[in-house]
Amino acid sequence: MEAFKNAAGKPILLHMVKAIRENKAFLGEVDGLIGDGDHGMNMAKGFTLFEKRMSEEISFSDGLDQLGTILFSEIGGSMGPIYGTIFMDMAAAAEDAEDIGLPLFADMLEAGLTGLQGIVEAQVGDKTLVDTLFPAMDTLKHGAEEAASFADTLKTMKTAAERGRDSTKDMVAKFGRSSRLGERSRGVLDAGAASCCLLLQAMADGMLELLEGESA
Repeated sequence: MEAFKNAAGKPILLHMVKAIRENKAFLGEVDGLIGDGDHGMNMAKGFTLFEKRMSEEISFSDGLDQLGTILFSEIGGSMGPIYGTIFMDMAAAAEDAEDIGLPLFADMLEAGLTGLQGIVEAQVGDKTLVDTLFPAMDTLKHGAEEAASFADTLKTMKTAAERGRDSTKDMVAKFGRSSRLGERSRGVLDAGAASCCLLLQAMADGMLELLEGESA
């Protein structure tokens, strides 16, 4: 069975940190078009704090829990609690698992989405990060059900996340500050959907590297 060691998951976390820090300006620009423009700054602040506090040896699930706690409690705006909830619930779903394969990672992402929908009412089509997160999770669940290759499914998930992100451009915002703009919010990507895509793709890239190492 294709899987990576949970205890060896620190590189995945570092991929996530790098993705947010390198795209701080991009996320700020996207958010600034229909929001208050602080999404990149807030996300970079949270991920930088996490990187500074990360222990030398940390598992993927423990790292997600620590990252989620920092974002939930120390980052302003709505995205801190949103991403904090997603990551903490993903970590809880892993329950100190020794190995993480496709079925477990699918369950982790599903737990994150379920946790998110426990605090916000956003659904697919509402121009939020749900439009990125749901299709990514759905791709993983289908892959797990079909006993597909973990690596191949991760690559498919990256594409699904991109399509989900891009779909928000033609939507009208129904939540957050941008919802006040109504039809004027159409034609612009949702910043949360953009950052969610970056994070999912970073996770996938980190996992693919670990899986390649396991098979070498």
